Amino acid sequence: METLKEKIEKLPPELKQEVIDFIDFLLEKRKKRTTGKLTLSWKGKLKEYRDQYTSLELQKKAMEWID
Repeated sequence: METLKEKIEKLPPELKQEVIDFIDFLLEKRKKRTTGKLTLSWKGKLKEYRDQYTSLELQKKAMEWID
């Protein structure tokens, strides 16, 4: 089975750069999710939905809206 390095080496230069950019994007995306202080900046932002959803449903909806 070919290694990732071997596969990347077969790519033309512009596609190699695209792979590097994508890897950087994935690393940055992961870093943003795993670092940072927990804040309550969202507190009170979902008041308009409290009659439509339970707190659990609101939490799930909020996570959908963030992604």
